[in-house]
Amino acid sequence: MRRKPGAPAGKRHPAPGGRLPGDPAPCAAVARMIRVDQAGEYGAARIYDGHLAVLGRRPVGETIREMRAQEARHLETFDRLVADRRVRPTALAPLWHVAGFALGAATALLGERAAMACTVAVEEAIDAHYARQAGSLGADEAPLRRTIEAFRADERAHRDTGLAHGAEGAPGYRAMHAVVGSATRLAIRLSERY
Repeated sequence: MRRKPGAPAGKRHPAPGGRLPGDPAPCAAVARMIRVDQAGEYGAARIYDGHLAVLGRRPVGETIREMRAQEARHLETFDRLVADRRVRPTALAPLWHVAGFALGAATALLGERAAMACTVAVEEAIDAHYARQAGSLGADEAPLRRTIEAFRADERAHRDTGLAHGAEGAPGYRAMHAVVGSATRLAIRLSERY
């Protein structure tokens, strides 16, 4: 394979349309977005289910139920997109079913502030994820971009709710934030592929 004169060895050059060799075709990239977003909204709903199993009867339960209801609306939207666009859902849904609930319940057992710390960490990772997705969508996917941006605003509001409910006062907040955020980013990468 010949290099362009003056081009550094090993550097990839964009193909026509701004794609790099090996990048997925636009329709495949959008399918990955829809797959991972459906998986993420399902996982988020399960985290809130875990929170509610422990904290549902406390005053904070109403706040958690409101956030859970928004996640359910997001999930319904991505369920429709999966069906309409014939996107293969993630094969990891059974894992997210168990792991999401377990994460929600475990953090809630540590107290309301820990549950809210979990919310902050997850929603910050999702906010960054949605920002990248929205920025990569062209005019041909404007409706999907608007949907993602609207859901991103909801996720930021959930993060703000967590902060307002004392998330940063949870014991081990920084460590919990780092671990939960890293786990969320890993779940995103896995759900895009599998």
